[in-house]
Amino acid sequence: MDYYKILDISPSATQQQIRDAYKKQALKSHPDRVPSDSSERPARTRKFQQINDAYYTLSDPSRRRDYDSARSYHGFSSTTAEDSDPEEEEIPRQDAPPKGGFPWSSFGFGAKNTNEEENFSNEQFGGVFEEMLREEGLAEGQEAHPTGKFWSLVGGLSGGAMGFIVANFPGALAGAVAGNRLGAVRDARGKSVYSVFQELPQADKAKLLSELAAKVFAHAIGSS
Repeated sequence: MDYYKILDISPSATQQQIRDAYKKQALKSHPDRVPSDSSERPARTRKFQQINDAYYTLSDPSRRRDYDSARSYHGFSSTTAEDSDPEEEEIPRQDAPPKGGFPWSSFGFGAKNTNEEENFSNEQFGGVFEEMLREEGLAEGQEAHPTGKFWSLVGGLSGGAMGFIVANFPGALAGAVAGNRLGAVRDARGKSVYSVFQELPQADKAKLLSELAAKVFAHAIGSS
């Protein structure tokens, strides 16, 4: 396992390239893109944790410097992401001998258990998720409150046919949300867009992540 491979970037990548790569890889591998009972879920969860460990380490200049020094000292190869499939690689166990002598336990978030790792991954992704939605006009302000565009998108994803306008939100919010969804939308007032996302039905989460991934990938292609 190599954090640069996990994010599919060069060891000389800039901080912006690291952040952009994290967005793409996290959206591509997010566990919520498949049903909770899917056989793919465990593998996606492991990979999502790897991606978050990689970003946690490489996004901070000090942690990245320490990682690069250890990587160089242990003669770690600078092969590209195509040379191995990160999905095939397991997260090293804390009590297992480090592969090739590399001190894996010194890097990454260093969670003590699976729940802590999942909580950290979700929290880290949440901040970047809200940033991406701001860029798409789906969230606004420091607290990343959902915009009318977000609610309209969610309504369209849910496949509802009932138009509605919710009072006390900025602007006139209209969308298609079926039946009892309207109450849930009202209850979500004042929450961040990621908090609302976490409470969406699984199918809507998957569709929203796919929509966002398509926008991020299209932007990356257009700017390359």
